[in-house]
Amino acid sequence: MAQTMSIKDAIKLWEAKTELKASEAEEVKMYGMIPSITKMDASLSTLKKCKFLSLSSNQIEKISSLGGMDSLQILSLGRNYIKKIENLDNVADTLEQLWISYNFIEKLMGIDKLKNVKVLYMSNNLVSKWSEFDRLKEMTSLEELVFVGNPIWDAHNDVKNDCVDWRPQV
Repeated sequence: MAQTMSIKDAIKLWEAKTELKASEAEEVKMYGMIPSITKMDASLSTLKKCKFLSLSSNQIEKISSLGGMDSLQILSLGRNYIKKIENLDNVADTLEQLWISYNFIEKLMGIDKLKNVKVLYMSNNLVSKWSEFDRLKEMTSLEELVFVGNPIWDAHNDVKNDCVDWRPQV
């Protein structure tokens, strides 16, 4: 069995490296950990003041355990193994940017709860149906969207023009 790192151990390592207390930090970057983080767990709730959390380039399969992260504005989860956008309810009111490129996301169910998200980086996932893209209409604050590299983008040369027609501010 491959060795993995828990969030608790990753936080300890981050604190040792930065000489900062994670519970007081506004920015916590635990990307590309060796060994990789595979699970988001309750230890994240200790990051009460964190505004920017980076867990990119790990092996996380599921978004979870964001309860208690009352200040979170930017969540970076690119280059993981995430298949669903889920369990973001606890940060839906504060989250302004979601960076989730290079995962395995096919459906955008649940994205409509993120009413305050202004930036969504979602390139190189597996979204292939317009009906999924239509779910973004509920994201009324959305200003910046990166969707290139999804099958829906690759299948339509005119997709960029369609996006502009669909939502002029995106």
